[in-house]
Amino acid sequence: LLGIFGMNGCSTYNNMIESREQVRKTWQNVEAAYQLRMDKITNLVATVKGQADFERSTLEAVINARANATKVTINPENQDEASMKQFQEAQHNVSSPLGRLMVVVEQYPDLKTNGAFTELRAEISETENMIKKARTDYNEVAGTFNTRVQKFPGNIWAGIFGFKTMPYFESDPGTDKAPKVDFETKK
Repeated sequence: LLGIFGMNGCSTYNNMIESREQVRKTWQNVEAAYQLRMDKITNLVATVKGQADFERSTLEAVINARANATKVTINPENQDEASMKQFQEAQHNVSSPLGRLMVVVEQYPDLKTNGAFTELRAEISETENMIKKARTDYNEVAGTFNTRVQKFPGNIWAGIFGFKTMPYFESDPGTDKAPKVDFETKK
């Protein structure tokens, strides 16, 4: 009986280690996708700055948000709900001014026809899709790990060996409400 108990403990421990390493690896993919976005934003800002009459406040908001987001990192060894929330908030603070920048750009025909800008815009859109996929992949492997840590008898071994659940990415604020679309035209 003691041998079976020991073998179960070893097997469960090894499975948790494997699962945790998968979460860490997937987290690195998330960070790489966000870093790629930061790099693209740097290039986008440099391209947009070339327009002398471009709205400086919008551009400065993007630059400041990017700078603040790069300061927020998560140590995979100590990943918890609070650090995940802080990371998500910093990334959301980049998305918001970046979206405003893309809307303001519509008022500048010279910029819209600039080949470098058009290419960067497409690359940023592609990068946003990469981020979405990386976040989804992370949530899947974190879910698998969390299930192992919480199910019996894994929860006993998790407590003994100090394994804790990993936080999930949550949807961005406001995405739980459908946008209001009004097609009425004023006469």
